Amino acid sequence: MTADAASAPVEKQGAAGPVTDGPAAPRGPRARTTTAYLRYVAGKLAGAAVSLLAVLVTSFFLFRLIPGDPVKFMTGGRQVSAEQLAHYREQFGLDLPLWQQFTDYCGKALTGDLGTSYQFNAPVIDKIMEALPNTLLLTGTAFVLYTLLGIFLGTRSAWRHGRLGDRLNTGLALTLYSVPSFWLGLLLIVTLSVGVGPLPGLFPTGGMESGGEEGFAYVLDVAHHLILPVVTLVAVEYGQTLLVTRSALLDEMGSDYLTTARAKGLRDDLVRRRHAVPNALLPTVTLIFINLGRTVAGVILVETVFSWPGLGGLFYQALSVPDLPLVQGLFFVFAAAVIVMNTLADLIYPLLDPRVGR
Repeated sequence: MTADAASAPVEKQGAAGPVTDGPAAPRGPRARTTTAYLRYVAGKLAGAAVSLLAVLVTSFFLFRLIPGDPVKFMTGGRQVSAEQLAHYREQFGLDLPLWQQFTDYCGKALTGDLGTSYQFNAPVIDKIMEALPNTLLLTGTAFVLYTLLGIFLGTRSAWRHGRLGDRLNTGLALTLYSVPSFWLGLLLIVTLSVGVGPLPGLFPTGGMESGGEEGFAYVLDVAHHLILPVVTLVAVEYGQTLLVTRSALLDEMGSDYLTTARAKGLRDDLVRRRHAVPNALLPTVTLIFINLGRTVAGVILVETVFSWPGLGGLFYQALSVPDLPLVQGLFFVFAAAVIVMNTLADLIYPLLDPRVGR
């Protein structure tokens, strides 16, 4: 039987004559591949849901180990009576049994209600949405720059493996990757903001804006404040992308298909760009999506050092109280962003490598 005959409509003999069924259901490797991919997607989504539930539970119990009484913080150190303290605890539900606090927290979180901040007396979700654009501006700008820089330098280092440029790039990347981000940020503030000797301060010491600017002048002012924290993040983070890209490309260097491409007369640049790099990008894609999830979380130390009004700085403020609803909400958002990005990367893998998800 030919392939056309196998896929042709099937005729059945009915009471009024032959009855023709619709096209036959898809069979063969294609149908099996689709079914396997759907099972793969369902498994990844189920795993993400379980991870989010685990984060929800962890965020509630973990931060209750932090020493300190948030009710006493809210009184500002004033002398208050036991009745007033009891009133505050009742107002914020802190007088309830722990299990009841947990069930209330989970029930509200599933509807998008992350509670009310103790220190700001405002919904946690509102405080998060207020600081989120500032964080995305900082970490998103740095993410684009260090990802492109890491891929470019990692590709060139792998293709010129063992040469002077490769050794310099790898050595510098390892050195900067091992430097604490807060230390590098402080060093940049001392040298480029405060000034050293005859070198004057060129950049602001912190914050997001100087104030009083409007229109295009405001954009330039924000960009001026953005330079040092972005340089700090790019310097510390690009090395990871460089090393992962370099390692993955080195694994592809001895493959037969590259030898075949060279034998066809293709230039080295074309062989690298069209054949080697696309096949070596899978580990780099994983890292890109992980870093993309981290852009929502911000960088607590860098935002604190540069007084950047983002989620990282907000998390630091909440920890110092402790402001339990705000800390829990931020922790859940940070972890959820990473989980969602990892799941998205898992779903994209089969599009990059058909062997995945079969």
